[in-house]
Formats: sequence, C-alpha cells, structure tokens
Amino acid sequence: MTKKNITKKEIAESLSHKTGFPLSLSKKLINNLLNIMCEQLKKNNLIIKNIGSFQLIEKKERIGRNPKTKEEFIICKRKSISFLSSKNLTNYLNE
Repeated sequence: MTKKNITKKEIAESLSHKTGFPLSLSKKLINNLLNIMCEQLKKNNLIIKNIGSFQLIEKKERIGRNPKTKEEFIICKRKSISFLSSKNLTNYLNE
C-alpha cells in the first residue's frame, strides 16, 4: 500500500537530501514558499507557470443535511481554493 499524503517535513527532508542543504534551511525554504503562496492567493489568483493556477472561490451560505439523522443545519459562507493544472503538468502525468 502506498502512502497518499506527504508532510512538510518529508518535503524538507527530500529537498535536503537532493540538494545537500541542511535540513533547517530546507524547512525554512518550504515554509517561506507556502507563506508566499498563501499571501498571493489572498490578494489574487495564483498562477504558477507549467504547474497550474489556484483560484479563490467564494462559497455562499447554504442548508446542509446530516444523512443519518436528516437534521438540517446552515453551512456558513466561506472561501475555498480551486486548482486547475496546466496542460504541461497534465501531459507529464499522462505519459
């Protein structure tokens, strides 16, 4: 069985192993990259060339239902993220 999720720590360890950077520097790089991505996404859509685009979506308030008890409740409005992969990434994955 393969592992489906990867942690920031595992990404930092892999980066450290492949580049020869110390683990502490790799962790800082990963954290800084994610912080920059989050800040950019809050301001506007985030497009990373040859990877894809992240778009901020506003979801409206709606009524939800518990499937077991059929009890209705309100799901608050919220922001969500949509990712659309680039053609290059899609082609790479399909090879």
